[in-house]
Amino acid sequence: MNLPNTLTVSRLIAAVVVMLAMALPIPFSSTVAFLVFVVASITDYWDGKLARTQYGVTAFGKLMDPLADKVLVCAALVSFVGIRLQYEPRYSLVPAWVVVVIIAREFAVTGLRLLVATRDERRIISAGNWGKLKTVWQMIAIIATFLLLAAREDFLPMLDLSAWFFQKYDAAFVITSWVLSTLVVVVTLISGWKYFVDHWDLVRAEM
Repeated sequence: MNLPNTLTVSRLIAAVVVMLAMALPIPFSSTVAFLVFVVASITDYWDGKLARTQYGVTAFGKLMDPLADKVLVCAALVSFVGIRLQYEPRYSLVPAWVVVVIIAREFAVTGLRLLVATRDERRIISAGNWGKLKTVWQMIAIIATFLLLAAREDFLPMLDLSAWFFQKYDAAFVITSWVLSTLVVVVTLISGWKYFVDHWDLVRAEM
């Protein structure tokens, strides 16, 4: 296994580590998950760059690179759904419907890729500008949420802060997380819509 593919597999392992860190009551669990996610996100850039410039693009890389990205993102988002802050227990950090929409979009695009592959081997569905923007927004939203969560759970409790401060922090945190999640959903849906518009001729031919 060459270096780019090793980096790709490492993101799958990172997804498992992120979920375990968020699920288990270990010290500084949010910080561990945050750091692992950031490092894994960086490998997403380097495996593609190394594959294109030095090691060559492989069939394994074409299949597993986008899959590893999706697993990593979904691992983080699913973990956020299960988190409720002390002073905002009514709301999870990320609404469950956000994760459902994102996963549904990924299934739809994957189905489109399979359809294109079976109907026209010469046509390739590559990540366009909206697809790249979707990935960037997902990473920004997840990293920002992890950063705020690590501060809330691992560092701010060390300070002698009042309950009033944490009440305000939790309220602002939930609002920020929901706004970021909504923006991610909008970009995700637009990018998925673009894929289908660009290849609608093949979809219509199978109806």
